[in-house]
Amino acid sequence: MDLPDLNVWLALIDQNHVHHAVAERYWEGSADAQLGFTRVSMLGLLRLSTQPRVLSRPLSNTEAWNIYRQLSAAPQVTFLPEPATLETTFATLTTTTALPNRLWTDAYLAAFALTSGARLVSFDADFTRFPGLNFFPLGNPSVS
Repeated sequence: MDLPDLNVWLALIDQNHVHHAVAERYWEGSADAQLGFTRVSMLGLLRLSTQPRVLSRPLSNTEAWNIYRQLSAAPQVTFLPEPATLETTFATLTTTTALPNRLWTDAYLAAFALTSGARLVSFDADFTRFPGLNFFPLGNPSVS
């Protein structure tokens, strides 16, 4: 199971996104047979896809919902409920190291991947800081 970061979902839906081609190659060739949305990635997609400066054209709320529904209707995509031990792992990741406040959501996604046995997929190299995480960096990852 792959757990794509929000930056992967956004790159997939915007043909003008700087990472669209890489995200599309991942989707068509490197992705696991199953991909998962978490509540955080779903909310992030809805929120950020409607914001100016994130996509080449911000979506309306209805368009954002339609895109999410199209993605989640794909046979390889599923919505993942939170694993029972997620909170404990999340707390550990956020308290055992000096975690910058901008990485709380990354820590949540890393904890989700760790507790569900998923591979986290992202353009963001910050995920390398989480020990034991099965991380698949796309393209030339950068710290965001």
